[in-house]
Amino acid sequence: MIRFLLRKFGLLIPTFIGVSIIAFAFIRLLPGDPITLLAGERGVSAERYEALQAAYGFDKPIIVQYVNYLGDILQGDFGTSIVTKRPVLEEFMQLFPATLELSICAIILATAIGIPAGILAAVRRGSFTDQSIMGVALVGYSMPIFWWGLLLIILFSGVLQWTPVSGRISLLYYFPQVTGFMLIDSLLSGQAGAFKSAVSHLILPTIVLATIPLAVIARQTRSAMLEVLSEDYVRTARSKGLGPFRVIGLHALRNALIPVVTTIGLQVGVLLAGAILTESIFSWPGIGKWMVDSVFKRDYSVVQGGLLLIAGMIMLVNLLVDLVYGLINPRIRR
Repeated sequence: MIRFLLRKFGLLIPTFIGVSIIAFAFIRLLPGDPITLLAGERGVSAERYEALQAAYGFDKPIIVQYVNYLGDILQGDFGTSIVTKRPVLEEFMQLFPATLELSICAIILATAIGIPAGILAAVRRGSFTDQSIMGVALVGYSMPIFWWGLLLIILFSGVLQWTPVSGRISLLYYFPQVTGFMLIDSLLSGQAGAFKSAVSHLILPTIVLATIPLAVIARQTRSAMLEVLSEDYVRTARSKGLGPFRVIGLHALRNALIPVVTTIGLQVGVLLAGAILTESIFSWPGIGKWMVDSVFKRDYSVVQGGLLLIAGMIMLVNLLVDLVYGLINPRIRR
């Protein structure tokens, strides 16, 4: 197991360096000059412009800029925002709980519905139930997030007025942010209305963000279950008179979970990417909206640092998924 972990960590290093190169090059391909945007409508003199270029290191060759940037990252310094003058890591840690809370709720919803739906479709293969579930999954996978989100806002927030349009909680409530998770902090505050408001603000973004992962998990679960249900040990279990719940839940599902767990782990990257659109639609104050705003402002440090931090977390999640394999299937541990 130790050799396995060391090998996996060794693979993370070149991946992280590759991501850093992409992030560094991506922001510099965008049109616009961060110094000019920083100066605003007042403009800046030629002397001041050169001074700002030197202050932020933009006057050096690209290779030198990248080497300096990579050296700072290895020391835990992801740069300072050009706009807010705050460390990128500090801003990220302040906003990440909002994105994490939304992503956790979305993956729980997608898993709780997707796995049972996939099992049901596999057990009733070729039936109307199977075709209906897979048809809905295909529609959900094909649905553009921004369009789906706007439809839900128009229906549930505009017409029915059941849910709020944007934000994480009503402005009527105030309490100290202990964990950064609005659901937990509102419970700790002892204000029932605050918790209800946090839940109501979370419903629509969770549904929108969970739609694509739910469809993918359902389709993958169906595919894995169909493969496992045709195995000899499943037929043997049935011939022994075991009930359908025991055959499916104990014998079939456990072996079918390996590709499903892989899919769930890969959906973390989809959630973080989808959060950019979802948070923008619902004005959710997380890293997705933060990254979008930074791109428009040409805030090099924020975009570079944010991409690297997100990529690092996705790589760690993939590593955890590999470790979970061994818990599900002992053969993988050997």
